[in-house]
Amino acid sequence: MENKKINVLFALSECVPFAKSGGLADVGGALPIALNRKRNVRASVIMPQYSSIPSIYTEKLEHVAHFNIKVGWRTKYCGINKLVHRGTTFYFIDNQDYFHAGYLYGYGDYEAERFAFFSIAVLESLPYLDDTPDIIHCHDWQTAMIPVLLKNRYALVDVWSNLKTVFTIHNLRFQGVFNPLHLPDMFDLDRALADDGRAGHAGALNFMKGAITYSDIITTVSPTYSEEILTQWGGEGLERALVERKDSLHGILNGIDHITFNPMKDSTIPANFSKDDLSGKAVCKSALQKESGLPVKPDVPIIGMIGRLTSQKGLDLIERVMNDIMGEKLQMIILGTGEQRYAEMFDYFQRLYPEKLKAYITFDAELANRIYAGSDMFLMPSLFEPCGLAQMISMAYGTVPIVRETGGLKDTVQSYDSDTKKGNGFSFAYYNAHDMLYTIRRALGFYLDHPDEWNIIRLTGMKQDFSWKASASSYADLYRLLDI
Repeated sequence: MENKKINVLFALSECVPFAKSGGLADVGGALPIALNRKRNVRASVIMPQYSSIPSIYTEKLEHVAHFNIKVGWRTKYCGINKLVHRGTTFYFIDNQDYFHAGYLYGYGDYEAERFAFFSIAVLESLPYLDDTPDIIHCHDWQTAMIPVLLKNRYALVDVWSNLKTVFTIHNLRFQGVFNPLHLPDMFDLDRALADDGRAGHAGALNFMKGAITYSDIITTVSPTYSEEILTQWGGEGLERALVERKDSLHGILNGIDHITFNPMKDSTIPANFSKDDLSGKAVCKSALQKESGLPVKPDVPIIGMIGRLTSQKGLDLIERVMNDIMGEKLQMIILGTGEQRYAEMFDYFQRLYPEKLKAYITFDAELANRIYAGSDMFLMPSLFEPCGLAQMISMAYGTVPIVRETGGLKDTVQSYDSDTKKGNGFSFAYYNAHDMLYTIRRALGFYLDHPDEWNIIRLTGMKQDFSWKASASSYADLYRLLDI
C-alpha cells in the first residue's frame, strides 16, 4: 500500500482555468496538480465541457471516446475529451444538451437532470480513461450522487467493484434538493433511497445526504468547519447524519496557488513587491485610489472587500454600522456580485460617501488582484465561512485581514496580541455589528498610531505558507487510509 501509486480522479462541476463561479474551481485547479508532485499519488480531473470554456483550451482537446448512456428513460450522447495542463490530465464530458447553454449553473429540476447525467457519465467513462482510478474524489452536491450510484448500481461490476469514494463538502448550505421521483426517473434508482433517508431528507431527494451516507471518507475544507457542521447551528439540517459519520469526517484546510497570487510576480498589479521590499505596495495603493476615483491619500487606510454579495458574508452587519464605519479615517473598496438588495445598499452608500467608498458590482479577477495589492486591510465578517481563500490571498499581498472567528477564518487568522507581538490579523467572535465595528477600530488604531506594530502584523501574514503543499500531503495520507 505504501509503495503503490494511488490513482485519484477528481469529479468536479467547475475548475480553473476552464470554468469558475467560486472557490470550488480554485481547489479543482490546484489540489490535483499539487498531489501529482507526491510520489505515491497520480491525480486527474473530470468535469463538464461547458461552452464557456475559453477556446485556447478547447482547441487543444484530444478526443478520447464517445458513446450513449441512459439517464433514466433518456438516451444521451456522452463524449470524452482530454487536455494535459500543468502536468495533470483533465477530462471533459461533452454533451450539447446539458453543457452548451453558456452558463455553469441554473435553477430547478433541470439542474437535477444535468448533474444526474454528469454523475452517470463519470462512472460510465472510467473504462476509457488513461488510468483506472482507485478513488473518485467528489465535490459538493453536483457530484454527490456518484457514491450513491456506485454503491447501488455499479458495485457488483468488476470495473467499479473496488472503487472507493471521498466526498468533500465545500458549502453545506447548498445540498442539491429535488423531488424524490427523480431517483427512478433520472438515476434508475428506487425512490425508497430518498424516503428512508439514505439519499433524502425532509421528504425530498437530497444529493448531499446521499454522499454523506455512501462515501467512504467525508472531508470539509477546514478543521473548524468540520466541527461546526456537527452542530445544529452549522449542520444545515444534516447534523445528525454527519454525527453518525463523524469517525469518517476530516477537516483539511484549503490552500491558495502561490503562482497565481504572488505580489513579486503578479503582472496584473501596478508594481511588484515582497516582504523584503514593500515599496511597490504604496504604488499599488495610490493607483487603486486613483482608479476608484477616491482621493489619493497615502496616510488614509483602505479596507477592501471581495466576494459574493450574500447574507453569508456578513453584509447585514456592515449595513447596520456603515455610517459609523464611514465616520472613521478610512476608505473602502467593494468588489462582488450577488443579491440585489446588497448591490443597492452599496450603491446608496457610495453616493452618500463618494470620497470614502467605491463599490464595483461586477466580477473582475484582475481588479480583485489590484484590490488585494492596494488595500491595507481586508474585511470578512462572515456569518459562516467553510474555508475562505480571500483572507489567505490578502495576507500574501501584505493586506491585513479583519474577520469573524468561524470556519477557515478562525483556522487561518490569529488576532494580534500587542503583549506577545504575535498574530497576523484581527478577529471577533460573536456575529454582532458592534463587535465588528470595535475590531475595525482596533485595527485602525494600530495602522494610524502604531506603524511599527502594524508592520509586524503585515509581515507575519506575508510569511505564512498557505500553499497547497501541506493540504496535498494531508489528502495523500487520507487516501492511504482506504483499503485499496
